[in-house]
Amino acid sequence: MTFVRLGGVAHHVAVDGTGPVCVLSAGLGMSWFDWDPVVELLAPHRTVVRFDRPGHGLSQAAAAPPTLAGEADRIAALLDALGLPGPATAVGHSIAGFHAEAFARLHPGRAAGLVLLDSSVDERPRPSRWAGAARPLGAVLAAAGLPAALGPAARRLAVRHDPAPPALLRRVYRTSRVLRGTLLENARYGAVAAELLALREARPLPPGLPVTVLAAPDGSARWERRQRALARRLGARYEAAEPSGHLVMLDAPDAVARAILETPRLQEP
Repeated sequence: MTFVRLGGVAHHVAVDGTGPVCVLSAGLGMSWFDWDPVVELLAPHRTVVRFDRPGHGLSQAAAAPPTLAGEADRIAALLDALGLPGPATAVGHSIAGFHAEAFARLHPGRAAGLVLLDSSVDERPRPSRWAGAARPLGAVLAAAGLPAALGPAARRLAVRHDPAPPALLRRVYRTSRVLRGTLLENARYGAVAAELLALREARPLPPGLPVTVLAAPDGSARWERRQRALARRLGARYEAAEPSGHLVMLDAPDAVARAILETPRLQEP
């Protein structure tokens, strides 16, 4: 088990495999072990970096509310701390798709490719009205013992056929730290989405950067249209993982691994 201190916060990190680097960041409330089925497929071909954002998995609580630039810088700082300064393929699931795209825009020399897994899409974001209440609410719920009582059960409701060992789920999701981290990141969702729209206007993606949007429409024509629109906006290759729910790394790990392994090939003439 490895921990790296960034900005005074201990981040839990897992590094597997050898070869070109890819860094995986999961969605809201998810943990490093949610990538396990994908890592098994990638490790023979890639150096795979997984990390828990502050307040997620085994990482310490956040020192400050998240920002888009802060999350992009976190990826770069993590790779530096691990001694992996070369270009990396950034892979972001759900809300972490915002972070991975921002990394490619703000650190263009560090990005070898970009893979967005059923990424969050928000065409008209609005800041949350309860952003300032996230920390007090988390403290109240923690004091009431809600995480210990209901945390693992809430995880089981959110993840179909959860492959993670029950002991590991209890270790992570019985903690008030993960509840508070999830609330804080969710409260900042609208503001971070707005930051990304502004960043797209100011900082283009690196020329020739291979980008893949792997969506999980799960029968929703509207969601598929939005994901295809995202791919067009980014000049990306579009793929659909079917059948798969939103947690595509658990439902369709083969499709995720294939998208990551094939993305750098788009650079080849």
